[in-house]
Amino acid sequence: MSRIHPQAIVDPSARLADDVEVGPWTLIGPEVEIGAGSVIGSHVVIKGPTRIGRNNRIFQFASVGEDCQDKKYNGEPTRLEIGDNNVIREGCTIHRGTVQDQGVTRIGSNNLLMAYVHVAHDCVVGDNIIMANNATIAGHVQIGNGAILGGYTTVHQFCHIGAFAMSAANSAVFKDIPAFVMVGGNPAGAHGMNFEGMRRRGYSAELVSALRRAYKVVYRQGLTLQEALAQLEGSAEQYPEVALYRDSILASTRGITR
Repeated sequence: MSRIHPQAIVDPSARLADDVEVGPWTLIGPEVEIGAGSVIGSHVVIKGPTRIGRNNRIFQFASVGEDCQDKKYNGEPTRLEIGDNNVIREGCTIHRGTVQDQGVTRIGSNNLLMAYVHVAHDCVVGDNIIMANNATIAGHVQIGNGAILGGYTTVHQFCHIGAFAMSAANSAVFKDIPAFVMVGGNPAGAHGMNFEGMRRRGYSAELVSALRRAYKVVYRQGLTLQEALAQLEGSAEQYPEVALYRDSILASTRGITR
């Protein structure tokens, strides 16, 4: 028995696993691949080239794999790649890449994109990320594993959000956010680290203290960034998480949120 509703439109060239469910009034175009266990709701539009992995759930009125809004885009066959076990809620918009970058937008696995989230062209979204309602990331943004964007967060193009970073609701992010750092405001400023999240992930008291000290070195001691990073060397050798924090600062090209 087909799991595709008779009022859905699925291009004959689309490749759907046998158990994929597709709701009514959904349009799935050519060059779309959807893995086993996925459920596509009603009124969803999926355009290709797009590859969607296993056990994803996409809710009604989402637009996935659409042409991007970059004015330089001229119809090139760019791609969207989505991993496994993602929840993409109603009204989300996810665009394919551009040839000016790598030609692909990538979303990892185990992510929750709440209602009306926008992921623009050429973004790279990692794993285990939460983007709350109406969070919006512009083109070429990268988000590290485990990060959380509060509702109505907006992120400027080319920004990097470090692993396990967190933004408050209504944040406007114009610079890179180092790993573990919490930000809020317009423009967003740093307001400590997500220590509660660390405890929930089972970080030891020793590790939390090491990260707290690392934050103070960069943000509270009046050092230049180069001086602060030099002071982190010993701790980074002892704790991989401090190394992750340090490396996210070293990798910044837009400057970090202060």
